[in-house]
Amino acid sequence: MESISPAPAESSSSSASSTQDKIWMEAQDELKQKLIAQDDFPWRSATTAPPTSDQEEKALKYVGGVDISYSKEHPSMACGTLVVLDIHSLQVVYEDYSVLTLSVPYVPGFLAFREAPVLLELLEKMKAGANLFYPQLLMVDGNGILHPRGFGLACHLGILANLPTIGIGKNLHHVDGLTLSGVRQLLKAKEDCAEDFINLTGRSGRIWGVAMRSTDGSVKPIFISIGHRISLDTAIKIVKLTCKYRVPEPIRQADIRSREYLRKHQAMIFK
Repeated sequence: MESISPAPAESSSSSASSTQDKIWMEAQDELKQKLIAQDDFPWRSATTAPPTSDQEEKALKYVGGVDISYSKEHPSMACGTLVVLDIHSLQVVYEDYSVLTLSVPYVPGFLAFREAPVLLELLEKMKAGANLFYPQLLMVDGNGILHPRGFGLACHLGILANLPTIGIGKNLHHVDGLTLSGVRQLLKAKEDCAEDFINLTGRSGRIWGVAMRSTDGSVKPIFISIGHRISLDTAIKIVKLTCKYRVPEPIRQADIRSREYLRKHQAMIFK
């Protein structure tokens, strides 16, 4: 009788990975149906139109920023961070952290399944405490619709938290024919123009977001895209209000504080 050798372990692993990717794709597609790509909030600011009669007239004051830092020595150890800034002073009025070991692997295109639960828990904790500084808007260190599947971390988190969100990318996703060299050429051509950003228009004609020089003399642009419940025009205006440096202050502060908190936490554990 002919013996049948067992399938190689890596083949089994590949099959499991493929199944997981399919599950995540289906979950993304389901959530994507709830995406709102226009202004949908009960607050206003100098950048937004007056509210309709059925909206509460409330000024935008508290803007959140979220980020996750990873340990270089222990790659599965991460620190999720939520900060909230007063949009007028750009001072941090709230901060919270979660240091944990992540079991979900990083898979390109599916970052939200690794990071969103950590960040959502920080938001839910703040909301459960009825904190007065709970953000009216959230900036996410990650992309919104500027994503291979049109549904990045900012979209995912925005829908689950039911918050207006803006995706802030530091690197460009090469989707729909977009390339970094092409973006740089277009920005260079606009150096003498009043506008400091260009639309990221793909081969399909779709506008995925914008590349923006956030400060005078900035060489590297940031990439802004819709997350949820906000239009691209409003997102651009709000990002401009929060940029002291290249990266908007809510994201910058979340990044700085996340790395520092993780460094101190590691020092205590592994000393």
